[in-house]
Amino acid sequence: MADETQELSVLPNAVAGGATLVSDEVVEKIAVAAAKSVPGVAELGGDVARFFNSVLDRVGLDQLGDARRGCSAHVTDGAAVVNLVLVIGGGRPVPEVTDAVRVAVTSAVEAYGLRVDEINIRVDDVALGGPAVPSA
Repeated sequence: MADETQELSVLPNAVAGGATLVSDEVVEKIAVAAAKSVPGVAELGGDVARFFNSVLDRVGLDQLGDARRGCSAHVTDGAAVVNLVLVIGGGRPVPEVTDAVRVAVTSAVEAYGLRVDEINIRVDDVALGGPAVPSA
């Protein structure tokens, strides 16, 4: 018998099936980057996180932990719930800053193909510029 070759037709739009899952950590990084870009957001994270970060800064590990600090996220069935802890700049209206954060985070996360169900924000502190001047 002669060897016969058979050509298979390939469909141009054929795509293998499967599931794509986006981890909570990825959403946290996206949300932190978006929140930091909003004017009026001085920092992210609560008091304890900021304290440990300042210690890491002093020992030369200033980038460690920054990517997700002040954020937690949970992704279920393509929808994300994001929790942020913010420090806002002094003199900035809280509703204005938090509304802008919600818009920025929603836009950034949805650009990655997820739906945002909730963005919960806790304003943990206010950053007052410069050192305090003692009163006479």
